Amino acid sequence: MLGRLLRGLWQRWRRYKYRFVPWIALNLNHNPRTLRYVPEESKDKVISDEDVLGTLLKVFQALFINDFNKQSDILTMLPETVKSKYHDLLSVQHPRVKPLEYRHEQQNTFKPEEILYKTLGFSVARATSSLISAGKGVFVTRGLVPKGAVVSMYPGTVYQKYEPIFFQSIGNPFIFRCLDGVLIDGNDKGISKVVYRSCNGRDRLGPFKMSDSTWLTSEICNPLAVGQYVNNCSNELKQYLPNIAYSCDKQRFGNLTMKTSPLRCVILVALRDIKQGEELFSNYYTIVS
Repeated sequence: MLGRLLRGLWQRWRRYKYRFVPWIALNLNHNPRTLRYVPEESKDKVISDEDVLGTLLKVFQALFINDFNKQSDILTMLPETVKSKYHDLLSVQHPRVKPLEYRHEQQNTFKPEEILYKTLGFSVARATSSLISAGKGVFVTRGLVPKGAVVSMYPGTVYQKYEPIFFQSIGNPFIFRCLDGVLIDGNDKGISKVVYRSCNGRDRLGPFKMSDSTWLTSEICNPLAVGQYVNNCSNELKQYLPNIAYSCDKQRFGNLTMKTSPLRCVILVALRDIKQGEELFSNYYTIVS
């Protein structure tokens, strides 16, 4: 009985240790299985950053317009040119309603997954995986995901190679390691959840949220946060980004405080057409030669 238990624990450790950051750090130089090899035909970027940014801005703007009646605090602080842009977008979607009266006239807002379907032609959602003992999975619930489409984002706290992640990595199967060693902790429970919420509150500028924390709950604002770089996103749209940097890397310019480094976001892209009802699968873990 004890021998069976020990064998089971050993098998679990053998599978898990490649996600345990301290073990990786200690074994990186002399264990080839910790080295990530990516063949030429399997490079991480299958579409350009510009295409990714265009898709995200399109979705985020649609979500912002859908939440227009909740954005009054943000709208009062935006420049007139930016306000007019959203009023123009609103007038196209709701031509019979005056922008200033929209918050009073709007009776029902669409659910985020409906906005995703209206914007990109498909929607995705979490559900029980079709794989045995795999827990939750992500499925295409409506429409068709075309090849090359942005299908989801990998949410979580972004750690540089030199930043502490020892305790967060213990028993955590949701740490994503990028080619350059940057880590994204996508766990929505335990200390990982606490760290993300803390960084989210730290970076908030008045009504401007610098990231989205709703992916930690069952009521997700960004339906893509089930899963790159987004450098030039407007402040009012950052509330839909499901990533935040662990370090507060800021620099003062006069009376302004600005981020000096871009935020890393990992985007999952469809490699083929995916039909309604299909589950999404990825090969984002280490490829071993």
